[in-house]
Amino acid sequence: MKRTATAVWNGSGKDGKGVLTTQSTILNKTQYSYKSRFEEGPGTNPEELIAAAHAGCFAMKLSFVLQEAGFTADSLEVNAVVTLENGSISNSDLTLKAKIPGISADKFKAAAEDAKANCPVSKLLNAKISLESTLV
Repeated sequence: MKRTATAVWNGSGKDGKGVLTTQSTILNKTQYSYKSRFEEGPGTNPEELIAAAHAGCFAMKLSFVLQEAGFTADSLEVNAVVTLENGSISNSDLTLKAKIPGISADKFKAAAEDAKANCPVSKLLNAKISLESTLV
């Protein structure tokens, strides 16, 4: 399986503008710029999209890990914070709030750590990945 996205950039790094389009067109000529990346301008940015990808991938991987262990989550809420430092993504910090009927704290922690280590986006990132998880 392959997925695609296209970026079009016009102008200089600081004063230029770009648009991003994904294969599904959920992003369709979505604006990004220096201001949306490094300040507080309108539009998206690569780090925000990586955070969304990591949160979504981790949640889905965890649901599969739980399924294999005989559990189904009522809800998995994942927040990802991606940090850009000195021109590199240094961290992706995941925060998980999970409601999973019948699971012990130990099984929950093991499943969450498995998903953190083995979701495809975690494997792709060359960054420190942390996880703070809460079973509610």
